[in-house]
Amino acid sequence: MSDQREEVERYLRSGNYESYFHAWPGDTLVAQERNGSDALKRALIDAVEKRAADLPVPASVPRLDMVAFTRSKVEPMVRGLFPGIEQEQVLGVLERSVVYLTPETIHPVLEGMAWPHTAWALANLYLGSLGAELLSDEAPRIVGMSVETSCYVSMEYFRDTFRFADYIIHETAHIFHNCKRRTVGLRETRYREWLLELEFRKRETFAYCCEAYSRILALSARASERAGLVEELAEEAMPDDDRIDAAEYVDILREAAAVRNGWKRILARCAPDRARRRPDVTHGLQERAPDSAPGSRSAN
Repeated sequence: MSDQREEVERYLRSGNYESYFHAWPGDTLVAQERNGSDALKRALIDAVEKRAADLPVPASVPRLDMVAFTRSKVEPMVRGLFPGIEQEQVLGVLERSVVYLTPETIHPVLEGMAWPHTAWALANLYLGSLGAELLSDEAPRIVGMSVETSCYVSMEYFRDTFRFADYIIHETAHIFHNCKRRTVGLRETRYREWLLELEFRKRETFAYCCEAYSRILALSARASERAGLVEELAEEAMPDDDRIDAAEYVDILREAAAVRNGWKRILARCAPDRARRRPDVTHGLQERAPDSAPGSRSAN
């Protein structure tokens, strides 16, 4: 029992755990893993409840149809990136891909999470949105997190007033390189396996560009205004993330702001080299007007 207690304490403190769960009983490795994983999740949920006890839910969290709200956010991006025949299938995936971490959802989310470390990170994401004590000083201080084809967004999202931020767009943009086309019923080819083919090192650049471009569209009515907003962002609101090249990021946004459908420019600049050469992939990268006008004009 002391070994189990030490493992639980280590997990709550750091999110780390012994992957074979040797401290827990079980006739097989699978049984040990199940018992150990369940014990860690129970301890995690108890710790979250203790820290969140008596803390008020932020009043700024609106009562919305979250599926409809998510669709309104991602629809301009999907309309701009995908041909008309594929848009509804992609929207059907994205509109249900976002999970908002609230007092009503946090427990089932943690219970259903396959990986204990991911559950630990989401627990801290939720606690941070309440202003509660985190499980560790080293816990990630984030507002959103993507896990395969799901995006988890904290209540902090509804309190963020930063003009160029939209974590829903950022996180759902990552789904495009995590979800295979056949998973949503779209035709797959040798060179089109994922919803969108992105160069590995530019995945984060793509997400940041989509996030910023969505806000630029929402804040502007014409190309001249879009260009001015890009320069404002470049001067005052650059992402603090060493995974992206700042000069490239701004250059992509300048290109995107100068054309009618900037989403395609963002995709073209972040596509693998082979995608820019092969006809069966580049047909989706050509400049064209979107099926509907980009930008929902809604703000965070």
